[in-house]
Amino acid sequence: MTTTPTPHILLVEDDREISSLVARYLRANECRVSLAGDGREMDRVLSDARVDLIVLDLMLPGEDGLSLCKRLRRSSSIPILMLTAKSEEIDRIIGLELGADDYLAKPFNPRELLARIRAILRRGAATETAGDDGARRLHFAGWTLDISLRQVLSPEGARIAVTGAEFDLLHALCLRPGRVLSRDQLLDLTQGRAAGPFERSIDVLISRIRQKIEQDSRNPEIIRTIRSGGYLFTPEVTRS
Repeated sequence: MTTTPTPHILLVEDDREISSLVARYLRANECRVSLAGDGREMDRVLSDARVDLIVLDLMLPGEDGLSLCKRLRRSSSIPILMLTAKSEEIDRIIGLELGADDYLAKPFNPRELLARIRAILRRGAATETAGDDGARRLHFAGWTLDISLRQVLSPEGARIAVTGAEFDLLHALCLRPGRVLSRDQLLDLTQGRAAGPFERSIDVLISRIRQKIEQDSRNPEIIRTIRSGGYLFTPEVTRS
């Protein structure tokens, strides 16, 4: 189900009752769980152990979840699933823009949380083995997508920081050049139906990817928007 036999989940949540309930449920379902009540405790866990996924509450004492997410994304691509009591679409968009891989509003069913965790980890593992021809790298417009290392390399060979969700979406596009893909198709290819019908998340991810790989993100050439259709990945893709 994951990139490791027993995934290590870091739950950053200051509500002890919620932490205890979620930790107990995840441990009963073959997950290793570490708990942190704020940003300082989160940093301590990350410095001491490898973590496969962070479940991050939005409302925390001190540094809040959005700030922590932004800080994490400066140096790490660990998948982040954000929890919050707020359910407005704007909060989802902000979390995704800052680098969260998924979003779950409180109150939630622990089974849904587990399903989303599994889906995120499964997507990460799947990209490592995707492609029947055994290709480990995809090349387009001078850029390189390293599937095994889950890295994006610029035409100059520099590693570009991307989130897990950004990598998965770019990988899905690279495998289907010259095809118009709707938002629903991209949701299915990258997130599955566990993500729910939140089409706007695709637009946010496309915008973030464009800012990183397009010469002019306002006039994109690599990923074009097709009106009433979706998105078109235009470059030729080669494999190695």
